[in-house]
Amino acid sequence: MTTSTSPDAFSTDAWMRRFVLSARTAKDRLTSLDQAVGDGDFGINLSTGARSTLRHLNANPASRSDPAAPLHAAATAFLDEVGGTSGPLFGLLFQALAVAVADAGAATTQALAAGAAEGLAAVRRVGDAAPGDKTLVDALGPAAEALRTAPETTPSAEALARAADAAWAGVSETARLRARMGRSSYLGRRAEGVPDPGAVGIALLFASAQAVVEDLSTWLD
Repeated sequence: MTTSTSPDAFSTDAWMRRFVLSARTAKDRLTSLDQAVGDGDFGINLSTGARSTLRHLNANPASRSDPAAPLHAAATAFLDEVGGTSGPLFGLLFQALAVAVADAGAATTQALAAGAAEGLAAVRRVGDAAPGDKTLVDALGPAAEALRTAPETTPSAEALARAADAAWAGVSETARLRARMGRSSYLGRRAEGVPDPGAVGIALLFASAQAVVEDLSTWLD
């Protein structure tokens, strides 16, 4: 189930606030997924980053007027205050999105595409992951490609909705993959059938551009 937002305008502040709510709602399900294939801390880490993001948003009045500020707030929260592997990787994505939006002066489709592409490159460089490794790259890659190929006249919200659809498709694909990195790689076939939690987190992020994700079972069951 989702809670819809107005299609008339796109706000990065509203996007990040919806992501905060989505991450909180998904915490227990993400923890269960990560207990099956990882260290079991992903839901907690994503929720921690979301909580820190909200604190930074509320402390910075510019978040509601500067389209890059909410993305910078999320980058700071995840890079500085979240442990594990996921925190820095999500932080790098937010940082790249923030820089691209700041350079453009608006959260245009082209700026978001540039930020997602740079974020993907940074995540792959730092995480040393490739498509097919059963990681968040398998959701972020398709999302970035969906943004890149969106027509120039596509409104930002619509382009991000396309990115979310592509990311969810990537999540589904991770359930069919055998992990080649991290703890999941030691589980062999036992990890098959379980989607990668990091990939779910990426899809959750892009889906939150349109609505608060209240029930992951819509996509995972």
